[in-house]
Amino acid sequence: MTLNLSISPCPNDTFMFDALLHGRIDTEGLTFDVTFADIEQLNSRLIVPQNGQPAVSKASYAILPLIADRYCALHSGSALGRGNGPLLVTADEEASTDDCAMRIAIPGRHTTANLLLERLYPHLADKRSYLFSDIPHVVARGECDAGVLIHEGRFVYKNYGLHLMADLGVEWEKRTGLPLPLGVIVVDRTLPGQVQATVDRVLRRSIEYAFAHPDESLPFVRSHAQELDEQVMRSHIDTFVNTYSTDLGEEGCRAVARLLDMQPETFLRS
Repeated sequence: MTLNLSISPCPNDTFMFDALLHGRIDTEGLTFDVTFADIEQLNSRLIVPQNGQPAVSKASYAILPLIADRYCALHSGSALGRGNGPLLVTADEEASTDDCAMRIAIPGRHTTANLLLERLYPHLADKRSYLFSDIPHVVARGECDAGVLIHEGRFVYKNYGLHLMADLGVEWEKRTGLPLPLGVIVVDRTLPGQVQATVDRVLRRSIEYAFAHPDESLPFVRSHAQELDEQVMRSHIDTFVNTYSTDLGEEGCRAVARLLDMQPETFLRS
């Protein structure tokens, strides 16, 4: 059985899916036709039903309430943890999060990063969407006063002369005591339950293989990464792929439920 799969080109996704896509593990009869897109594009395709919807896709946790009638979250594949949150950065060392007139560059309206910004700093309302990898350049050029960085951007912002204003993940943890949910792998609810379970099981096996053989995935990771420095790629993977990625677990479920104000049974694969 072949399933359409949509993921981002970011190192955490390519690291997790490498073994699954390249015959390194038993996929229990499943094959995957993969496409790559920026997270905001992935979110938009899921929110607005259309022909050719993916059977399995990366998504921001923020959009689960909008798609929970059609997709459910897998137990494996999440980007969730501590010390992994989006960063609010600026080129102006004197800038303050109290300045409600600031123009903020965000990586998309439907991203968890934007949801978190709304929760923590609701007065920062002048927001403009950009491709996530363009945000450091946009802020450095002065097109926006500040920007929310995700993915590789959080590791290289100092290279652009930018300064940290706030670590949104740290703020979330201070207020909730919970890890921060960012990205999720969702599966089409119309697939038979046995197929959904197989996808979940195979993805977990792929992640476990990647942990056990980290160097094998590097060529695939490098071929899609925005930042090609190996240390940046490894830092990205170490930050966003962890024990919550192999199994969301009870604490992970509580964190998602807190972020989205939803009960786990409404969004998680049964």
